[in-house]
Order: sequence, then C-alpha cells, then structure tokens
Amino acid sequence: MPNPAQIPIALTIAGSDSGGGAGIQADLKAFSALGVYGASVITALTAQNTREVRAIHRVPVPFIIDQLATVFDDLRVDVVKTGMLGDADVVIAVANFLRQYPQTKLVVDPVMLSKSGDALLKAEAVDALVHQLIPLASIITPNLPEAAVILGCDEPKNLVEMERMARDLKALGPKAVLLKGGHLEDEDQSPDIYFDGEQCITLNTKRINTQNTHGTGCTLGSAIAAMLAKGELPYQAVEQAKNYISNAIAAADTLAVGSGHGPVHHFHALWSK
Repeated sequence: MPNPAQIPIALTIAGSDSGGGAGIQADLKAFSALGVYGASVITALTAQNTREVRAIHRVPVPFIIDQLATVFDDLRVDVVKTGMLGDADVVIAVANFLRQYPQTKLVVDPVMLSKSGDALLKAEAVDALVHQLIPLASIITPNLPEAAVILGCDEPKNLVEMERMARDLKALGPKAVLLKGGHLEDEDQSPDIYFDGEQCITLNTKRINTQNTHGTGCTLGSAIAAMLAKGELPYQAVEQAKNYISNAIAAADTLAVGSGHGPVHHFHALWSK
C-alpha cells in the first residue's frame, strides 16, 4: 500500500457559529481551502446568524480540556489557533494546557466582539489573555478596538500611532504581531502593521466595498495558522493569508447568505473552477 502523505494539521480553539460564517466553522473552512487538515475544540455554542448573536452557551472548562487532551493524544498538531475563549477560566486553562506543547505554534486572535457588536470576551478575561496566553503566541492578530482594550489606551488614528501600538503589543511577549487596521478611518486603504521585533512592515490592502465581511478576522487568523502549519515563516504566512482573505472578501458578494453581514467566500478559488 502507498504511504499516505503527512498532511499539515491545525487545531482551532474557538466558539461555534451556528450561521457558519465565523468561529470554528470559518476556521475549518479556511484550513480546508488552504490544504490543511483541521481539528477543533469548541469553547462555546452561539445561536448566531448574519444579523445577531441571540444566545451563548459556554462549554465547561473540564470538557474543553478533555477535547484538547483527546486531540493531542492522537493528532500531530502543527499549529493551534485560538478565537473566542469567553472568560478568564477558559483562557487560563487553555494557556496552561498549551505550555505542555511549546513546539506547537500558536496564533492568538483575541476575539472580543462579534460583527454585530455582541461581547464575546468578558472584561475580566483581558488580564488573563495579556499575561497567560499572549506571551505564548507565535503571532497575535488583534484589530484596533481589541488592541486598545489589551493595552488600555485609545485607538490609533493613523499609521504612526498604529506602529507604536504594534511595538507595545510586541512588548507583551508574542514573537510577532499583526495589527489589523480595518477600523482606521481611510476610505481607500485597509492597512495592517506587521512587527516581529526586527521588521516593521505596513501591508496596504485596497478597501473592498461590501457588507459581507462576517468572519473576516477569524478567517485571516486561521489562514495564517494554515500557512504556518505548511512550514511558511511568519511574515510569508501573513502575506499569503492576507492575499487569501482579500480574495475571499472580493468574492463575498457572489454568495447570497443571510440578510445581514454575510460571510466571506472561503472557497472562492475552488468553487469558481
């Protein structure tokens, strides 16, 4: 019999989006679209669609750890990506577990709000995120509102302030930072800042006029995780992931899903063939 190929494996630790556009569902779609096997640990169930988060049912911490232990007991996990963790107990438990696997790369997307504005991380969990999980990260991917909460400061108004913020985030201990500038008031560009302690690079992307951006942050973080799982260096992983999410947003209007903020098109490169 032929020897099977050793496919890269990425694990997402996040909440479930019943509407399928964000969270665990978005992560698994991005992993699959980019040729990576996806595993999942669910931290919360959300009753969610493109318009709202109607209810959240949080998964007990011992069962989250059971999921983690079961996956790691059997699968060779190359990269872990975290999304919605919900509260401090979950953040601390996940961080404590991952410390046992320092060889596994970690992408931290500090999910705090849904696209509809619903809170997905309790305020008291921010301290645990800053001191327990972020220092373990290979890269963190906050947007501007999330970064402002993490640092306890105002949101930046321009690229100079964004660069200063990226450096402050790096000082918290992650190996690299991708500060997402989609909330910056720029009609034409959506700039991100990448900083790893040596390189500080501005990545400009033309802003795409669409309301269908549900799951954008989750998808970008999981695309970075997928590229890292495939052996790319962090900056190259970010470049390729940004290209993927830009194309997924550009193709979002070809889908007719829901009546609110619809999902990006994770399989834009596959379904068009």
